Amino acid sequence: MHIGLIGLGKMGFNMRARIRAAGIDVTGYDRNPDVTDVSSLKELVKVLPTPRTIWVMVPAGEVTDGVITELCSLMDTGDLIIDGGNSRFTEDQKHGAQLAEKGIHFVDCGVSGGVWGLANGYGLMAGGEQEHVEAALPIFDALRPEGERAESFVHVGDIGAGHYAKMVHNGIEYGLMQSYAEGYELLMAKDIIKDVPGTFAAWQKGTVVRSWLLDLMVKALEEDPDLAKIAGYVEDSGEGRWTIEEAISNGVPAPAITAALFARFASRQEDSPAMKMVSALRNQFGGHAVKPSGHSDKPAPPAGS
Repeated sequence: MHIGLIGLGKMGFNMRARIRAAGIDVTGYDRNPDVTDVSSLKELVKVLPTPRTIWVMVPAGEVTDGVITELCSLMDTGDLIIDGGNSRFTEDQKHGAQLAEKGIHFVDCGVSGGVWGLANGYGLMAGGEQEHVEAALPIFDALRPEGERAESFVHVGDIGAGHYAKMVHNGIEYGLMQSYAEGYELLMAKDIIKDVPGTFAAWQKGTVVRSWLLDLMVKALEEDPDLAKIAGYVEDSGEGRWTIEEAISNGVPAPAITAALFARFASRQEDSPAMKMVSALRNQFGGHAVKPSGHSDKPAPPAGS
């Protein structure tokens, strides 16, 4: 088997290596000349045997749109494109319809595993027609961890279903990380707690909150026990927002995921306009004291730090 892979960034580069290690030939394309195997998409399509299979691993949105549109003009009936990035499921449906007009098949695949995937394998969630997903099974088997396929790969449903499942996966991830983080802050704030990193380390085996995220949390605290090298500023890549929008559209309560996303928004504010207004209103109706702008009372260093 010989496939193409577009996008050799943090994940794509490792995925190319893992697929090759499984005995599948991979020709990769990236705009970075230091990592690419070919100089253009046109050359990539030319070197692949027919029917071609090309895995796209580029940023969601305009970049993915551009790559798929160009591939649509270069590939032929019976070829297969797999979008393994973080596209929104509605974009998958649009791309699937666009490619179907030329007889090109499409599968979307949510991929979880991050920078650890090369060594540990990736969790995979595919959407598309059964025959197209089955045609790509050797690739999925190369990327996933060893063991039962059902423990790390699922054909979720129709086109868009793979990325929909990955979207929900990432929403759950938001809530899990926020819960661990709040527990960390509470332990740091209590004076009777003397070993915060050790507490989390002791939860790694035998407890109901053990997880790979907890293992990574312990690793982070080993490297920087007080997190002194990291600012409390957290970005979001979109999937959390999409999860909440879908929860609203489907009438599904999602308070934990929603709160986790809003906590990230709050992390980006040096001074909250909303909290300024709350302070102003308390002063107006009750004469409560306010702190002048620019005034800062720094709290005492947290216990356990």
